Amino acid sequence: MKVLIVDDDREIVELLNIYLKNEGYDVIKAYNGQQALNYIKNDDEIELVILDVMMPKINGIEVVEKLREENHSIPVIILSAKSSDNDKIQGLISGADDYVTKPFNPLEVIARVKSLLRRQHKYTEAEEPDTVEAGPLIIKKESHEVKTITGKAIQLTALEFGILYLLASHPNRVFSAEEIFEAVWNQESIVSAKTVMVHVSHLRDKIEAATGGEKVIQTVWGVGYKIEG
Repeated sequence: MKVLIVDDDREIVELLNIYLKNEGYDVIKAYNGQQALNYIKNDDEIELVILDVMMPKINGIEVVEKLREENHSIPVIILSAKSSDNDKIQGLISGADDYVTKPFNPLEVIARVKSLLRRQHKYTEAEEPDTVEAGPLIIKKESHEVKTITGKAIQLTALEFGILYLLASHPNRVFSAEEIFEAVWNQESIVSAKTVMVHVSHLRDKIEAATGGEKVIQTVWGVGYKIEG
């Protein structure tokens, strides 16, 4: 699997390069946002991006926004020295899948890379149906496709798809933010519920834009989220 590291701090790029290569990943290095966009545009084998926020030419948030505007679903992990909740929420709202603050433990970054790629490439489990319908949506698990009943495709990130499939394949069941995080991120819940809330909000926006305002995901206040069967 090929991972793109983007940071104007060359020491950080080299540090992550060593750890990723030790885990068997192919690595591409970029040192500003424009260079990163060029690589992604010309190489469809890049499967994940590790992206600094504060960079020359185009910052990391703008890179993510451009990727999502162009319907790229490639997973993105943001690296940033900004550690406030507002900064993390802004990163997630932009379309990033995960957010790691500097200074960081390289092993934690590797664990998050593995988790996102597992989610991206997870095979269909026997007990889970490949095709699920939820209101105006048709969801295909194996191919990670989501379409409206009129045939309009909805481009989702791996985590957005995971949330949608989890709720749609268990109609009427209410999932807490912690349960969603542990099921979709494939790790114990160690973050605030705001992380899940931001991804659900982004998912809702995409669904409503494609369906003319259909409210597919319901909030059960004080409990969590569900999709009615």
